Amino acid sequence: MDYSQFFAMKQEIGLMVVFLLVFIFDTFMPRRAQGAVGVLSCVLFGIFTAWGFCPCLLDGVSDAFAGMYEAGPVVVNIKNILNVGVLIVMIQALRWARQDMVVIRRGEFYELLMLTLFGMYLMISSRHFLLFVIGLETASLPLAAMVAFDKHRYESHEAAVKYVLTAVFSSAIFLMGLSFVYGLTGSLYYSNIAGALMGEGSSALLITALAFVIAGVGFKLSLVPFHLWTADVYQGAPTPVTSYLSVISKGSAAFAFMVILFQVFGSVYADAWEWMLYALIVLTITVGNLFAIRQHNMKRFLAFSSISQAGYIMLGIMAFDGMGIAALMYYVLVYIFSNLAAFGVIGAIENNCGKVDMADYNGLYRTNPRLAFTMMLAMFSLAGIPPFAGFFSKFFIFTSALSQGSVAIYVLVFIALLNTIISLYYYLLVVKAMFISEETSTVATFRSAASERIALWVCVAGILLLGIVSCFYTHLLNITAVA
Repeated sequence: MDYSQFFAMKQEIGLMVVFLLVFIFDTFMPRRAQGAVGVLSCVLFGIFTAWGFCPCLLDGVSDAFAGMYEAGPVVVNIKNILNVGVLIVMIQALRWARQDMVVIRRGEFYELLMLTLFGMYLMISSRHFLLFVIGLETASLPLAAMVAFDKHRYESHEAAVKYVLTAVFSSAIFLMGLSFVYGLTGSLYYSNIAGALMGEGSSALLITALAFVIAGVGFKLSLVPFHLWTADVYQGAPTPVTSYLSVISKGSAAFAFMVILFQVFGSVYADAWEWMLYALIVLTITVGNLFAIRQHNMKRFLAFSSISQAGYIMLGIMAFDGMGIAALMYYVLVYIFSNLAAFGVIGAIENNCGKVDMADYNGLYRTNPRLAFTMMLAMFSLAGIPPFAGFFSKFFIFTSALSQGSVAIYVLVFIALLNTIISLYYYLLVVKAMFISEETSTVATFRSAASERIALWVCVAGILLLGIVSCFYTHLLNITAVA
């Protein structure tokens, strides 16, 4: 093997350099200097994120390890989208990481965060299922430690156990599906599997293999009926970990799922997996919306909201073309800003007074108007109300799906639109509590930490600008068209 192949993995190497610098600083610097590990992590990762947009990374397609790994303009932009979200999560976590129960382990939080992102990079760039499984486990195992990070809380222990057990069973199901795929085609390379399935049509073994593969990835995406871990884990995990799970983990899984379905099983789209995704999308959007209405804890509320959003993300895959890929990328980018804005407000209030129930937000506008305004923008964007970015992300995802032109897709989009009305109701419940409720707020007036304010300003700017400036979506559409 020629070790120069590693240079095809530019973003992975850059991420490992940032990880090692943070690890060395956290391990060897004196205790009085270790308080800067969070700021150092944010600065280094911010530089790395900016470097990801350099033209040298966006030109051409490179592969390594006999085609097991591939990087190109689409893949690089997907990773850049995830980097933006991770940077916001890091900044939001600075205040939480200074708490007495966390301060001694705050370096571990940032290191585990980058390790999981490295695994997600491998999932997105893999063109061989062995590398995909390595990436999947690299992303999943550190996440279990992050969920259990608040080790003195019972809820955190419970959430970690549920996450680990569900991850183990989902990985086993996924590997079972891969064994069926290997038995059918004799290879684990994406291109070889696609060639072997070309013209074969569907079979009972192929449908079974696809069902197992979709179930394994569906766990990461929280698709119904593989979603039962989501609400408990989101509630029990520390809020920065919950926000990371809700956007970065879900976004990377969506991109990896898209690559698998397009490049591996694209030739049996109409025969095998099209009807599976129809059922999953309808169930995911509907169940997520209906259960979100019943929630009173804000983290559980956003957990079921994220389940519903995963169904909308899957509509981009149903388009099965470049427009669908661009719409999916744009949707995840908008979702990052919108959801992290909501979690940023929740984290700021929780860090100040420990309140996370929706009832605590009654009359919030009278005591903390800026936080209430930010939460309102996040809810409006998640609900898809114009002129905020969430409206355009839903518009593009619906348009890309409708471009397929079949009667079934029209019915699917119609059901998704009906569910959008349901989601509008429960998102507006939060706005009603903050602005219209006459009850006195239990959250006293306070000033958020500087890091929390910076992260919220970035999220608000993203929600507003992505809904006004069209060049972001046009750029993604041009890249996917060329690719």
